[in-house]
Amino acid sequence: MTSRDIILGRVRRALGTPGDPDPEASYEQAVDRSYLREHGTRTTEQTVDLLAGNLADYRAIVHRTDREELPLLLMRLLASSGARTVLVPPALPPGWLAAAHPVRVADRAGSTAADLDEADAVVTGCAVAIAETGTIVLDGGPDQGRRRITLVPDHHICVVRVPDQVVSSVPRALERLDPARPLTWISGPSATSDIELDRVEGVHGPRTLEVVLVTGAD
Repeated sequence: MTSRDIILGRVRRALGTPGDPDPEASYEQAVDRSYLREHGTRTTEQTVDLLAGNLADYRAIVHRTDREELPLLLMRLLASSGARTVLVPPALPPGWLAAAHPVRVADRAGSTAADLDEADAVVTGCAVAIAETGTIVLDGGPDQGRRRITLVPDHHICVVRVPDQVVSSVPRALERLDPARPLTWISGPSATSDIELDRVEGVHGPRTLEVVLVTGAD
């Protein structure tokens, strides 16, 4: 059997053979689904620690706090970066920025990329955070807003509710996500490297990513 025969056989199984009453069954039977759902056994605390460590490895700045201290922490983060304006998703919990002083800018349908680029920072929630890969996933939910408001501003502060939004692995995350939604997978600040491995950050997204792991958040 040639490589061509193998590839065409897989295509036929995926599409279903002529007259097959249930093409989906043919495909499901041909695909091995025995992969691990997660690697190893961890407590909730160990899973959150793994997330924090992998986020840091990707050069995200990680903070830990609780619900009561969250507004003060966000105030300090925005102040330390010199942010004068902050983009706010439509349903960001109002208490999160209760202590912050920058002018809040709402994302509007008519906002252009140039308008969004004038904002110094954006604060959002997330859909889920993956410990094994150090990845934050956004799905355009009300506390996250449209994808572009997290890609254009230079500084993104993302709040992750612990432990509710933290999962161990990508398969566990996929169980929670709707593939029909606009998913953005973020592992550290935007970066690229040239042939000499000179790293440049902020090329196609935020130059600075700060992740706040907050316990007891609404």
